[in-house]
Amino acid sequence: MNRIEKVREYVDTVLLHMSDPTERRCGYLHLYGVSQACTLIASKRRENTELATIAGMLHDIYSYSTMDTKDHAHKGAAMAREILSSLQIFTDDEIVTICNAIYNHSSKGSKHSPFDEVIIDADVLQHCLYNPLFNVAEHEKQRYEALKSEFGLM
Repeated sequence: MNRIEKVREYVDTVLLHMSDPTERRCGYLHLYGVSQACTLIASKRRENTELATIAGMLHDIYSYSTMDTKDHAHKGAAMAREILSSLQIFTDDEIVTICNAIYNHSSKGSKHSPFDEVIIDADVLQHCLYNPLFNVAEHEKQRYEALKSEFGLM
């Protein structure tokens, strides 16, 4: 089993233990939607698709496992570090790369490393594509417009 599938097993376990079926559905849609968007964006930008896919799966794992969104990016990075370390299949550098991206993913108004930008943009893309009839959040409009342009969706 490859590393993406090992992380997916962990994420599935967290989501399956959620008592609220609506929140569980949101968790599946969001975590795996961001993960797939990470794969697409990382491929286009020539970033590490495996690590981006994994970062996308774990970026909000703290929120869904605790049902607490307060400071979730920072707390989620710490939780992801524990998860990835416990699996014993990632190097320290890979863990740092993934966890830095998770730590920064809520900072939509700032620029970060090219890898971190993949996760930030994937989060925006999933929010905007979840239901195209919803208004785009003000703090995501600039990134969403840039993504549409990057992918020729204007």
